[in-house]
Amino acid sequence: MFVVIRSIGLIFYLLGFLSLPPAPIRLRLQSLPFDPKEYYIAAVTDQRPERGAVARLVLAANQPAQPVDLEGGAATSLRQFINQNMRQNKSLRPIALRILQLRLSESAVGSRVSGTFTYAVGFDLLGKNEDGSENNTRLTEYRGGANYVRPVNNQDVIESTIRQAVVASLKNLNNYMNREANQNEKLAKGIRVVFTDDDRITTDDTVQYNPKRPLTWSDFRAEPRRGSHYAAEVFTSFAYEGRSTVQNGVITLNLKAKAYMLKNSSWGRADAKTPYALNHEQRHFDITKIIVERFKRKIQPDNLTLDDYNSIIQYQFIESYREMNKMQEQYDAETNHSLNQAAQERWNQKIDAELRSLGVK
Repeated sequence: MFVVIRSIGLIFYLLGFLSLPPAPIRLRLQSLPFDPKEYYIAAVTDQRPERGAVARLVLAANQPAQPVDLEGGAATSLRQFINQNMRQNKSLRPIALRILQLRLSESAVGSRVSGTFTYAVGFDLLGKNEDGSENNTRLTEYRGGANYVRPVNNQDVIESTIRQAVVASLKNLNNYMNREANQNEKLAKGIRVVFTDDDRITTDDTVQYNPKRPLTWSDFRAEPRRGSHYAAEVFTSFAYEGRSTVQNGVITLNLKAKAYMLKNSSWGRADAKTPYALNHEQRHFDITKIIVERFKRKIQPDNLTLDDYNSIIQYQFIESYREMNKMQEQYDAETNHSLNQAAQERWNQKIDAELRSLGVK
């Protein structure tokens, strides 16, 4: 009876041994042929549509392919491989690796096994919004694959195929970062703003604001508006244009601002073209210039973000435009369109003082 019990136990032990799942794939250590100077890998995420085992392998002759995963799963395995083999200088730019495809499939024909491998990863620059939420920037992707044939009893090519693809993708990222770090806006580390003023003195329909070129009644070319009880009306506004360049990892915003008056949209009644009335209209133009100077002071590096500076500038432009309209309306209301001479003088002094403080006069 004792012998039988031992035999049954041995049978169950052997059956249990034979039913053990296949060992996971462990990526070996490998010295990488580069040393990152611009980045480190801060995160690895698995974004495959199907996140099961990465491989279906033929492990024995006359046996169907079985699912086999990387040790710890795809993301953990790649993260460990990178941490063990790549220098991680966390003072550099943080990059996230996204696994998009990682699949190896095998099939057997006699004593030979054919394998097909597909691999794709994306690399993002990690960032955050002011509220702390993620704001990552897509940089580049790598896609690769391989086909192989191996003996059924030799599985070395499985691990090496996966490892070589991972190394190739990291090398591709390193080349991209070395090439783009100093010239790509996505990778810029700083921002500077250079403003210039469009103060040309021309003879066309547009008068650019220039302290040396005040308005004259000859600039008011439009016909007086019918039904208007005003003596004159000047059309002024402002705009900006610009372009950006990147050098040594710094974005330079070259912006040109202009306050302008349109002659063919401005008019004055013949019986009202006096120096006093012209001063009132000139002050409207001065107010527009003041708003332009205030706008310029809002567009400074400390008020901008590298990933969304254009939207911030556009927002400040719209806000400044509203500010201009509000100030123009206040000016007309308080001076009663120049009829209140005391208020007009107060505004004259106020406008001149701000123009001086802004360096315009």
